[in-house]
Amino acid sequence: VNALKNVSFTLKKGESLGIIGKNGAGKSTILKLISKITYPNSGKITAYGRIGAFIELGAGLHPELTGRENIYLYGAILGMKKREIEEKFDVIVDFAEIRKFLDVPIKKYSSGMYSRLGFSVCAFCDPDILLVDEVLAVGDINFQKKCLNKMHSFAGEKTIIFISHNLDSVKSICSKVIFIEKGEIKKTGKPKTVIDYYIKYSTPGPS
Repeated sequence: VNALKNVSFTLKKGESLGIIGKNGAGKSTILKLISKITYPNSGKITAYGRIGAFIELGAGLHPELTGRENIYLYGAILGMKKREIEEKFDVIVDFAEIRKFLDVPIKKYSSGMYSRLGFSVCAFCDPDILLVDEVLAVGDINFQKKCLNKMHSFAGEKTIIFISHNLDSVKSICSKVIFIEKGEIKKTGKPKTVIDYYIKYSTPGPS
């Protein structure tokens, strides 16, 4: 099965791209390719700068290690130096709201705590390109808002690729949107235009 077919796009520094579509459309595969978790069978991907990829819940985190140890581990995976992690350590912990559980193995964390820790390290690794998948959906509503506000603060500075079924969030964060269906781009353009097309496309007609 070809997960993607003739998918091509270019993003400039500071632009934010939303990718929408049904489950299984190929959205997450795009992020895995950009972050080099997966390699393409054909074609080429070029990305300039540090990539912060928050794609799969728990990716880059080790369940047997504590929250404290995982901040150093995940930070190193994302390309941070030890001194850089130390400088940002308290900010990461406070943003993730896990200070009371900092020295607890994360296998005892809830999925929401996993999400908070992973996103926090990713957001504060000072990425040039931030890749965020639907994994934010497991956090509580207040933390989701916190994450969205953080992404808003990156506007114009960081390049963001954001996958979400929350179309309002996509509309508020992204400067352009791609609608993908069965591995192919169906429409690209301004958020409202593409989202309206997607809703109409996905809404069953009268029987």
